[in-house]
Amino acid sequence: MVVLALAALLAAAPLQPSQDIPAAQDPPAAQASADPGAVDLGDVEVTGRPLDSLIRDFVGEVAEPNRRRSLARWDQEICVGVANLRNEPAQYIADRISTVASDLNLQAGAPGCTPNLLVVATEDGTEMARLLVEERRRAFRMGGSGMDRGGDALEDFRDTDRPVRWWQMSLPVDSETGLRATRIPGECQDPCQSPSDYAPQIAVFAASRLKTQIVDNIIRTIVIVDVDQVSHLSIQQLADFIAMVSLAQIDPDADTRAYASILNLFHDPDGNLGLTAWDRAYLGGLYDAERTDANRRANLTEVARSIRRAHDQIRAGEDGAVTE
Repeated sequence: MVVLALAALLAAAPLQPSQDIPAAQDPPAAQASADPGAVDLGDVEVTGRPLDSLIRDFVGEVAEPNRRRSLARWDQEICVGVANLRNEPAQYIADRISTVASDLNLQAGAPGCTPNLLVVATEDGTEMARLLVEERRRAFRMGGSGMDRGGDALEDFRDTDRPVRWWQMSLPVDSETGLRATRIPGECQDPCQSPSDYAPQIAVFAASRLKTQIVDNIIRTIVIVDVDQVSHLSIQQLADFIAMVSLAQIDPDADTRAYASILNLFHDPDGNLGLTAWDRAYLGGLYDAERTDANRRANLTEVARSIRRAHDQIRAGEDGAVTE
């Protein structure tokens, strides 16, 4: 079962849900956290801090790009697969993640597509992670520069007990052509004789020390769900949490209790019923940002500015809905 679950992600085998998940009631619409100390997009005046400062702090807390790389995001199509669940909850999770992705202008894969985002349910998340890493380590660390978070992070994924854990692979690509911009060990272009045959060729259209045409795209995500530790959650809560951590590079150790975010789900499940306006602004800003700053810190600042624009759009939409 362990080998087949990851093989489905790598080899396009159709996923067949097989096990149960604790029954869940359909929850109310997504709301902000009930924690009185949390920051809601509409109530930032309570904190006495400027919104831009709050956004920068949130980005700095939750964003976890790969080593020496800028923030990555999905590009174009995602295909969600769910393993070891009955058809109904599996389909709900896949559909919910796909809906959130579509709202970010990503294309959701059609039925039967090759999964590149795999959610695996299990009764023992740590044991599942250990077996997968041992048996398919190359799937977690392909060896290309900047493609993963490193060996220490993989050990944390494998050994740290969490209700939900995730691992992502990303790829530096030429934003002009979409071609790979890093060498993967063992791969080459014919005739595989000179060093240039082993390294991608990048045509630079406009040389600049401040801007770059190389961006990072998420290419694969695996999420392991420990069903015993999520039995108290609704299916929407679980699906929204998975959507957040699989569509963006999120630090599993981030402390977001000062913000109204689905990332607080396991600290306050009753107060986090789904993606909040804060979460939607973060995702919307990430996927709207150009990511062209060569400096990684400047790149995060550009993402923060984009999140602010997304916040303003969400706030305008909410105000319009009230007045109509």
